Amino acid sequence: QVLLVESGGGLVQAGGSLRLSCEGSGRPSSDYVMGWFRQAPGNDREFVAGISQSGNNLLSDSVKDRFTISRDNAKNTVHLQMNSLKPEDTAVYFCAADTAASYIVRRAARYYGYWGQGTQVTVSS
Repeated sequence: QVLLVESGGGLVQAGGSLRLSCEGSGRPSSDYVMGWFRQAPGNDREFVAGISQSGNNLLSDSVKDRFTISRDNAKNTVHLQMNSLKPEDTAVYFCAADTAASYIVRRAARYYGYWGQGTQVTVSS
């Protein structure tokens, strides 16, 4: 089993940066494709970025020029570097582990069986 804990969220002005971290415990996160999702109140959960065990990554079109996903398997952590933040980036950000035995990043939340509790990101205008 895997326990995921996000950190690094907070309040930032538009144009600023934040770096989110996801630390795993239990089964090493290196066994999984890892993803970041976000959800604003009243909205559906949205795929943001994912990274495979070997480091191949996929980002949503809305963030691909501004965000970077990375992983450090030795430390059992995944990071999301968020630059040039916009108010529309405001959401709770969740870290998740794909439990469908995949080596390919997938956008659909149904493939991810382990989820963190989320960390709030608020971007002011």
